[in-house]
Amino acid sequence: MSRDSDLLVDVRDLHVSFRGVPAVRGVSLQVSPGEVVALVGESGSGKSVTARALLGLAGGTVSGTSSGVDVRAARLRVAGVNVLADATRADGTVPDAASAGRRPGSHGNGDLGRSTGPAREREPSRLRRVLHGVTETRGAQLERRLRDLRGNRVGLVAQDPFAGLDPLRPVGREIADALRLHTGLDAGARRQRVVELLTRAGVPEPELRAGQRPGELSGGLRQRVLIAAAIAAEPDLLIADEPTTALDATVQAGILKLLASFADEGRGVLLISHDLAVVAQLANRILVMREGQVVEEGPATRVVSAPGHSYTRMLLDAVPAERPRRAAPEQPAPGVTVPGPDAVAPDSGEPAPGEPPLLRARDIHVSFRLPGGRRLQAVEGVSAELRRGSSLGIVGESGSGKSTFARVLLGLQRPDSGTMELAGEAWVPGPESRRRSRRRRIAAVPQDPFGALDPRWTVGKTLADAAGARSEVPALLRRVRLTEEIAARRPRNLSPGQRQRVAIARALAQRPELLIADEPLSSLDVSIQAQVLDLLDELRAELGLSLILVSHDLGVVRAVTDDVMVMRDGRIVEHGPTEEIFSHPGEPYTKALVAAAPRLRG
Repeated sequence: MSRDSDLLVDVRDLHVSFRGVPAVRGVSLQVSPGEVVALVGESGSGKSVTARALLGLAGGTVSGTSSGVDVRAARLRVAGVNVLADATRADGTVPDAASAGRRPGSHGNGDLGRSTGPAREREPSRLRRVLHGVTETRGAQLERRLRDLRGNRVGLVAQDPFAGLDPLRPVGREIADALRLHTGLDAGARRQRVVELLTRAGVPEPELRAGQRPGELSGGLRQRVLIAAAIAAEPDLLIADEPTTALDATVQAGILKLLASFADEGRGVLLISHDLAVVAQLANRILVMREGQVVEEGPATRVVSAPGHSYTRMLLDAVPAERPRRAAPEQPAPGVTVPGPDAVAPDSGEPAPGEPPLLRARDIHVSFRLPGGRRLQAVEGVSAELRRGSSLGIVGESGSGKSTFARVLLGLQRPDSGTMELAGEAWVPGPESRRRSRRRRIAAVPQDPFGALDPRWTVGKTLADAAGARSEVPALLRRVRLTEEIAARRPRNLSPGQRQRVAIARALAQRPELLIADEPLSSLDVSIQAQVLDLLDELRAELGLSLILVSHDLGVVRAVTDDVMVMRDGRIVEHGPTEEIFSHPGEPYTKALVAAAPRLRG
């Protein structure tokens, strides 16, 4: 550990609360030059709030002192700047309640929305003014220092590139704006520097990409653009908040390698993630957070190989790549019949003589017209079969055609050519009127249940509408391991894992034989991913369901599927039993995917 004067981040006993509700409790954190430190935990653990507090942003953009944010620390220094400034004593401790602008005896800021007298209204603490974006005269100097800190000395890489980039502006202008604010470069030099930064961030054809808008770039390229903007002023510290979430394995590996290179240059990196398998590839030290507190801290190798806290062990056990493969069920659970008006029970793995597969696609081609009259071949000559009761994973990078092929299977995308049969009967192509009577046999599980569920409807109304009867709601909730009181809630009142279970229950309401799930876990914490994977396994056992799982996450696919199909540029490059493909990949592209997948051990 470096001397205190050398630390890029030096936090002692940090507390953050919102309207009196603690979000961060007693966190201490240090980052040295050349070091990668990871904050790991589930959603709501306080890791992102901790990172925002480092930059004086814990209060968001709410102006005034009524939002109820309270930030306290024995020390909070970032890149040499005391973020708390005059809100701390010379010894680094926080003033008492009266001198900080609170009434003596007040606990937290739960009463900030109420008037407490003229003196308090005239003189809110400087810390509160900074956190709420209020630039009063006494706080102007500190605000300038914080702006300099955020742009020049600390770079921030946000989780969602779409939220961090203007969708209407070329990405090169976004980076040029950062250069204009934080450097003395003229317009010509800024243009040249934009290309250099994009090259440094690993963006191919940087001159071309600089003129493109975010919607014209892949997820990985958008994330690299954010990194290029974050390093524009050559900061000493880079804070990366979930920088690889929902990215392909190979793209994810590239981003992690890029972040590691910054540490090799002597910069500090603070990496925030819910995924221990990701941070284990990069971090020197790991801090595990739960409910606002650090429950375990230590060298990354020790935390991963010999965790000391039960919560850390739970996070490690939940990583899909580390979970043992559960055998596919041979028969439904006793007393449970296979759903569907004409469904048959799942077999022991081999179809009955003469029985057609549940799904058969032959030579599917799909293309899309691009501006200028060109056509993009999204799916090219893809064929696949799925037996009743079995599961198929479809993997590949963004743009490989896997989601387009899934839409063809669902009957939502008309192919240019090729055919598909469902239980031996024509499914695609053909008019929707011919499919309508059999559409209930295939159901989709959405990637984003929050966007797929009507926010105005309760869970009970959603499920009753799907099932055609309110009496079916309790059984559907029990089937996905939810309590009946959930029926009265709306989507916004549910956790991400609960929303995904409701989406699965809605799919089950139509008594399908086949579930098609396109990236159903990409936005969930690893522990919630594990629960949903277990649920899908259990539903296959109980109901004899077949499953097609589309995912960029090889660990997820390996955990639950019998066979896997690897796609690249619209074509199948490899297809076979899941364990065989992952253990002994035959194609160079598959080998690259498997090698890039984050793993905790080995």
